[in-house]
Amino acid sequence: MALIRGPLRTPKPKGVLPIHYHENFLEKKGPSDRDYKKFWAGLQGLTIYFYNSNRDFQPVEKLDLGAFVKLTDEAPCRSSRDPATHFTLILRNQEIKFKVDSLEAREMWKGFILTVVELRVPSNLTLLPGHLYMMAEALAKEQARRALETPSCFLKVSRLEAQLLLERYPECGNLLLRPSGDGAGGVSVTTRQVLNGVPAVRHYKVKHEGPTYVIDVEHPFPCTSLDAVVDYFVSHTNNALVPFLLDEDYEKVLGYVEADKENGEKVWVAPAAPHPGPVPPPGGPKPPLPVSTPESSQDKPPPLPLPPNQDENYVIPIGDTPAANYVNEDVPSPSWPVSLKPKKFQAKTPKAPIMPKPEPRGLKSGMVRKVAGNSAQAFFLSPGLADVTAELEEKLQRRRALEH
Repeated sequence: MALIRGPLRTPKPKGVLPIHYHENFLEKKGPSDRDYKKFWAGLQGLTIYFYNSNRDFQPVEKLDLGAFVKLTDEAPCRSSRDPATHFTLILRNQEIKFKVDSLEAREMWKGFILTVVELRVPSNLTLLPGHLYMMAEALAKEQARRALETPSCFLKVSRLEAQLLLERYPECGNLLLRPSGDGAGGVSVTTRQVLNGVPAVRHYKVKHEGPTYVIDVEHPFPCTSLDAVVDYFVSHTNNALVPFLLDEDYEKVLGYVEADKENGEKVWVAPAAPHPGPVPPPGGPKPPLPVSTPESSQDKPPPLPLPPNQDENYVIPIGDTPAANYVNEDVPSPSWPVSLKPKKFQAKTPKAPIMPKPEPRGLKSGMVRKVAGNSAQAFFLSPGLADVTAELEEKLQRRRALEH
């Protein structure tokens, strides 16, 4: 019976151990530590990395030597319980105490630290020729590394371009390094600050003399690297100057991948930028009408009467005016505005004539004639009253004839 073998197990990839200029056990005590802590330490560039053991490839702590000031030796401890040798690393912002097992280990650490900081092999330490050769190799590697390494605020731009960048992107910083215009391999520093609303732009020259950079100020200051140049300007201005770092994580142009119709090869296509505002199509929907804000009744003028529409056959009534035969009643003037209301054409039933009351016998005929003669407007407006008046006059004449 054949045995079925499972898939072969591939070993998990292990981290590559870092390469350092120098590495050994080192006990460290920081400003906030109560006692020394033992680490496996390694020096690479301007950084000391601390590991829990010599098999780890991920450091647990880091110490930057960019703010280096000096190294000092501590007096040997007379206690037999602590035969180790101590030395102190002084930085601009803190002091770190170290402890090693022997004098040789202390001189080795001090020699490598001074080599990468000052870019020279120290000659005042108790070292063997083999140790000096190892430090010379570390010096060559560090010089090659710095030649390829530049700070993030170093940009290959001209003097005018540097000013425009600092003006256009003030949120990205106000200090920028650029190549010098003299062609001697130097560096220039451009800064921009605002004083009372007025921008103040300054340019500083940094000379490249061998492995060091010298800031050309009133008191020339040497630096071991361009990072040290940046740190000088930041620290000597109370952090008022901030290194310029242009945010390029986000794209400014929209693009997409598209296959070419001719050869099928995929290419990157960037469409044309859209117009600021969409243009509505000619047959598209009309934009909504603006909404008028309500006005108060006090500020709003009274509405004017609408003119009569010629398309609508409205008739203006003229027979609704009150009769003029009433006494002490206002007769509407033709100049008064008449409301325009359509009149409904309906057959009106004729009203029965109003019979006047009989006059007293003592009434003179001259008065009746006078009233009848002055009532032309009333007869014109009410034609039925003319017959009644004639009948009354006829009855009066009959009575008069009977009396005589």
